[in-house]
Amino acid sequence: MILKSLYDLYDRLQGDPSYLLPPVGYSPQKITFKVVLTPSGEPFAIQDAREAVDGRPRSRQLLVPGTTKPSGIGLNPGFLWDNTAYMLGFKPDDGNPQRTTAAFEAFRSRHLAVEGDIDSPSFHAICRFLESWEPEHAEEHSILPELQSGFGVFQIQGRTELVHEDPVVKAWWQQQQATTEGPVGHCLVTGRVAALARIHEKVKGVVGAQGGGAALVGFNDSAYLSYGRTQSFNAPVSQEAAFRYVAAANALLDGPKREKHRLLLGDTTVAFWTEKPSAVEDVFARWAVAGSQAREEIQDEGLRQKLEAFLKALRRGREAYGDVDEEPERTGFYLLGLSPNAARLSVRFFHHGTLAQLLDNLRHHHRDIGIERRYGEGSKRPEPALPSLNHLLDETCPRRNGRPDREKIPPILSGPLLCAVITGGRYPDGLFSAVLRRVHADAEVNYYRASVIKGFLNRNRKENVAMSLDTDRADPPYRLGRLFAALEKTQMDALGRELNATIRDRFYSSASATPRSVFPRLLRTYAHHLAKLERGHKINREKLVQEILDPLSGFPAHLDLTGQGLFAIGYYHQTRAFFQRQDASKPELQSPNEEES
Repeated sequence: MILKSLYDLYDRLQGDPSYLLPPVGYSPQKITFKVVLTPSGEPFAIQDAREAVDGRPRSRQLLVPGTTKPSGIGLNPGFLWDNTAYMLGFKPDDGNPQRTTAAFEAFRSRHLAVEGDIDSPSFHAICRFLESWEPEHAEEHSILPELQSGFGVFQIQGRTELVHEDPVVKAWWQQQQATTEGPVGHCLVTGRVAALARIHEKVKGVVGAQGGGAALVGFNDSAYLSYGRTQSFNAPVSQEAAFRYVAAANALLDGPKREKHRLLLGDTTVAFWTEKPSAVEDVFARWAVAGSQAREEIQDEGLRQKLEAFLKALRRGREAYGDVDEEPERTGFYLLGLSPNAARLSVRFFHHGTLAQLLDNLRHHHRDIGIERRYGEGSKRPEPALPSLNHLLDETCPRRNGRPDREKIPPILSGPLLCAVITGGRYPDGLFSAVLRRVHADAEVNYYRASVIKGFLNRNRKENVAMSLDTDRADPPYRLGRLFAALEKTQMDALGRELNATIRDRFYSSASATPRSVFPRLLRTYAHHLAKLERGHKINREKLVQEILDPLSGFPAHLDLTGQGLFAIGYYHQTRAFFQRQDASKPELQSPNEEES
């Protein structure tokens, strides 16, 4: 299913030239220099072929004949493109000059061997150059050391096209692709009888994988083979199908439009695409990384409008789905999660469905986790009304220099969290317990942690937790969280700047886990703090504490994880209520108690 989905995607992307999707027999490569020759084959110049991006030179992606160069120590010269060692016999600070010489000889031999089959003046000029070129002359071009990290191509002086773009050269190359040889069999992707691929090309763009890419399909041990079929003949895929699915995957993960198709969650690289172009495809990856804060990062007005329509659909429901796609019930989406595994890739998950289902489940996710923000609109740094998945995962790891140490996010959480969000399934238990551990370690219940806890309690525990303070809720854990917030606020009001640490810093963890051992002591301290308040303030605070305590018959000895979650929500709600402005705007998301539109 994965290979077939990518195979079908190839046709769609090939119709959009901005993806630089290669035709069969070509591949996109990072080009940094051009070797410019005279029509007779004399060297004219070696030029910088990079382009300026944000004021910095960056390699230019061009389609060239052949596939990605495999790793290894064998000689594998490209056709009309390669690095400086193959094209010029030169490598700055060369630690193995014998191999560099052999690489140039292999490159020269490959081209001279086919000169008789290619009747092109441009190609003849290349051959004359290769016959006469002396590698030591490369040192005369001082720009080469700066350009050695990429590949080069050939160009004839006075012509705009590159030599590999010459019509005669292209026609010959395409003829070579049509005469591919190899075992023939039924392709598992297309079902047709065709020449089978012995090995599959590498997929690039998976974070943490090898720089040259990693194989999605491959066999390297006899234990994985069946009926004597070696290498990828064990999973027969035609050469055409193998090329197409790899090209489509590379366009998503390593192409010029990877920003809208690729996102990173923990150690998992996720590819997202839809069956046809849609606003959801343009903004989903940005939303998953930045949430509703993505609006602040997008400069393109058209893209910003698409994101606004997407966020509106999440708030309003199906009545707004038409703003992001004409037929959301019929347009399919795909999510593929990959992680590195030596020279191969591990498939973490693969999901597909319709955009309507995706939007429904995203909306339900935000309904489940939706909670009042501590810092909303009008604040210097407002928290997003719709938190991203990365915001939630960041709360499972400690901080380093004030920023989340994402290397310590548990790797088993990112995939299950994304799956829960897009399928409407249960949130991973590990997410809830990891966030609670951070709450206990830091004695802090912030907006994102409260969102995770509320979402887990609502979806996994069916607790029906409200978005804001629920004074009618009588659960002892929730009441105790509210009580703890009231005691802390009383201490802060009474002592003000004299405080070095509040009761939250000292007692939150024990109060939320073993209330009976902590609260009697806190209430005795509370009486002293209460006495220092002004009369009106004192009366209001005493009324609040009594209202919280009324349904309680005592303090539980222990609270389980669900109880600790309710304690955290009660604490967050009551703390938020203390600082809530009277003119606060209404929440953007519905409470789980409200009817869906």
